[in-house]
Amino acid sequence: MNKVIIPNGANAVVAEYKEQLIPEYSGNPFIEALPPIYSQEEVVEKLALYPRYNPEERQLESHYRIHMVQRLFQCFQPLGIHLDLESRISRVIRQGYLARNPFKPSYAESLHDGYKAIQSLKWELSSNESFRTTAAGFTIIGASGMGKTTAINRVLSLFPQIIVHSQYKNINFSMYQLVWLKLDCPFDGSLKGLCIEFFHKVDDLLGTDYYKKFGVGRKTVDNMLSIISQIARNTALGVLVIDEIQHLNGAKSGGDEKMLNFFVTLVNTIGVPVLLIGTTKALSVLQSEFRQARRGSGQGDMVWERLSKDKSWDLLINALWDYQWTKKEVPLTPELNDVLYEESQGIIDIAVKLYAMSQIRAILSGREDITANLIRQVAKDNLKLVRPMLEALKSGNIKEIAKYEDICAVDIDFLGFVDKSKQSLDWDMRMKILQKQQKEKEKEENLSKKEQAILKLLDLNIDAKKAQKAVEKVLDNEEELEVSEIVIKAVQMIATNAKSKQTKKSKVEKLDDYDIRFIVEEGRKNKKSAYESLREKGLIKQVENDFFKAV
Repeated sequence: MNKVIIPNGANAVVAEYKEQLIPEYSGNPFIEALPPIYSQEEVVEKLALYPRYNPEERQLESHYRIHMVQRLFQCFQPLGIHLDLESRISRVIRQGYLARNPFKPSYAESLHDGYKAIQSLKWELSSNESFRTTAAGFTIIGASGMGKTTAINRVLSLFPQIIVHSQYKNINFSMYQLVWLKLDCPFDGSLKGLCIEFFHKVDDLLGTDYYKKFGVGRKTVDNMLSIISQIARNTALGVLVIDEIQHLNGAKSGGDEKMLNFFVTLVNTIGVPVLLIGTTKALSVLQSEFRQARRGSGQGDMVWERLSKDKSWDLLINALWDYQWTKKEVPLTPELNDVLYEESQGIIDIAVKLYAMSQIRAILSGREDITANLIRQVAKDNLKLVRPMLEALKSGNIKEIAKYEDICAVDIDFLGFVDKSKQSLDWDMRMKILQKQQKEKEKEENLSKKEQAILKLLDLNIDAKKAQKAVEKVLDNEEELEVSEIVIKAVQMIATNAKSKQTKKSKVEKLDDYDIRFIVEEGRKNKKSAYESLREKGLIKQVENDFFKAV
């Protein structure tokens, strides 16, 4: 598809009309401009999302790898329920457009009548008898953490959101087609808030000013609903997706019946398919009238239950297990598979977070492998708030499960876990640095300026006898110099002497057993550092580690 940017900055595609194998889909530009109907194999290929991974990354340092672990949350493994969802959405969009052919007089008449009604401030919603709806809606109900929203977003991404029409079969046809619109119910739970969200979203996408015209002032919810209905017609809205439906509050919206009437009107009168998504808390909103309005649609409702321990679970865990950043590669065993299911109870969000947290714990602790006991311990430490809910699921007791309408209402703070783990690692690293600094400090305190200067010269591979002699001469002249200054002057002195000294055989000087030069030279023969040689001879004092006694 040829992508374009429309004047307000939104991304769109130019309409490309495709020949339809299904006769009833032919001759309708709204349907012909959609992507083709995909096979299951094509859907899997298009939905799957596997982030990059290189096994060599496992050899990187820990602070890099804990960032990489978060790629797990980008992974999307298509399951059977996702294929079902794609098929349903593909069908409802096309079925909804059947009765909305812009070249059919009935649809053109409904657009004209609706436009006049809004302009004349006649807000009543009424069925157009000449307009036959073919729309069908359905609902998705399931526990939080099962990836409903992620799956919907992935499926919707297969369809362009905006299609730009200009000419159809040599007929001028200029309009924007809004294939899908997704709203999140406002947290205040009001239907008016939902209407305002609709205006905002359409304005953002199409560059209109519906909110300014209709979203402010004293307009009632009924007024707004009628305007929304007409906007849905004018923009050729393919499907309206309303997520987090459990947030709608009947008391704030004039009762459940008023909310349901809105959805029923969109489906039956305007012909826009409506997809409602919510947790089990939303069941009361989705009963009675809305269910009756959808009878005979053939779509049915989707109950998004936690995964059973079957092929779908194995497919998901096998896909995730490939992403492993511990230094020790651990194959997926039946025991590890079982413990992940036991601790997550088939809730996808919990399973992914638990696997990620287990990797981070293994990396930061230095153990660098994943075991069943590690997974259990991480679950025990970090799933405390959802533990009662998971235990209810394990028990299979209907009464216990019923106590928790929203099994994952309490979010697992993965980022908080990472921050705490990093703080722990940072503290360990700081302590090691402090220990190293303290040891260096003790070394320096145990040595006089003279000894420190000589050791530094020895590190420069200067002969011990020359080093000691030069340092002593420097200190004879200036006693208050810092160690670094002593070293500089000593090096200069040695260099000067080397230039002025004539080449001749040096007379070997017999050194005293406790002469620092003799000690260092003997130590070098035994591959010992100057510091070690002097310490063994008792020439370097030892002090107690008062710093760490105080910690």
